[in-house]
Amino acid sequence: MPASSPESSPSAARNLYVFGITSFLNDTASEMAYWVLPAFLASLGAGPAQLGLVEGIAESVASFAKLFSGYLTDRISRRKPLVVAGYVVANAVKPALAVVTAWWQVLPIRFVDRLAKGVRGAPRDVMVAESVEANRLGSAYGLIQSMDSAGAIAGPLTALVLLTRYGTRGVFWGAAIPGALCVLVALFGIRETGRRAELRKKAGAQDAGLSLFGGPKLSGKFCFVLVAVTLFSLGNSSDMFLVMRAENIGIPVSLAPVLGLVFNITYTLGSWPAGWVSDRFSRRGLSRKWIAAAGYLIFAVVYFVFGRAPSALAIWFSMAIYGVYYALTQPVLKALVVESVSEDVRGRALGIYFFVTSIATLAASLITGELWKHYGGTVPFYLSAGLAVVAAVLLLLKPAQKNSRS
Repeated sequence: MPASSPESSPSAARNLYVFGITSFLNDTASEMAYWVLPAFLASLGAGPAQLGLVEGIAESVASFAKLFSGYLTDRISRRKPLVVAGYVVANAVKPALAVVTAWWQVLPIRFVDRLAKGVRGAPRDVMVAESVEANRLGSAYGLIQSMDSAGAIAGPLTALVLLTRYGTRGVFWGAAIPGALCVLVALFGIRETGRRAELRKKAGAQDAGLSLFGGPKLSGKFCFVLVAVTLFSLGNSSDMFLVMRAENIGIPVSLAPVLGLVFNITYTLGSWPAGWVSDRFSRRGLSRKWIAAAGYLIFAVVYFVFGRAPSALAIWFSMAIYGVYYALTQPVLKALVVESVSEDVRGRALGIYFFVTSIATLAASLITGELWKHYGGTVPFYLSAGLAVVAAVLLLLKPAQKNSRS
């Protein structure tokens, strides 16, 4: 596949930094609000069943929104309105949590928030790919992921400060500040890349109607990566199971946010370097898949340790290493997906990738819950570790030099 060339205007290259800032601000607002959401729901009379209903519906709608958004991204010439609208809607509804009086009122807020997240994801990632050279994809996605996870650190810390002085509702109002800044940066900072218009012009301006199954076929290379990632995702259950396992061996529930903080620190510090290393691999004729496979193996080690649960110290150390797994896979796999297909189906490929992994991860949480209930906490963690090893091997089976084209 020929290397994509960013728009000649320097405004296209600056998109990378603008998206990094918006990711930081948006995630700060999100983590401020939703870090205290479970306790807030409990104060309104909701239990685990209601929490599961709210989160299940919210994440399901996000999955389908990602799929549709991916197809839409390949059909429209201007992606900025879609991205900005996603940020506007998500940050407009968060402060509404401060005025709800019943648990069921949280459901439509979470629904709209996750819908907006699903809509903006694919067009943003396609615009990132169009704003940098092909051999900088890993670094670009890594930088944005670092900023995103930095927001996941700043959000809970800010929430802790506000919580002691203003209470839970004050945290929700406070989330409006980084949310508003995010919208302003997105509105005035993002620039169209113009690549979609160029592709349509080269193709004779023929634009197929919007269809979920029409259009050019996706490459065999993409499908092979998708199979490996899906298999892995079937063992990648919610991180809340890691917290539950930590509690099983004596780590107090009050330290659960600190576990998350340890994880996010290594995630933040590792994402950009991991993307940069994958770019170096790509320039030397090697595949980024080696980086992602290494991430899967680290995941396997972490889950094996959680399964054995030898000591509290081992759990703390493993949680820090867990952030390295995320750093090695999240930005690198996006780069793999983007470079495995032609430019005119990038949105579609990303939408399918996000959708399939989301559904598989949801299934993984259900599987883990059932296994835990019947066989205890050890078995599901060993199963997840085993699936991760198999997925890592499968990811590397495809010869790196074979490139199918759409």
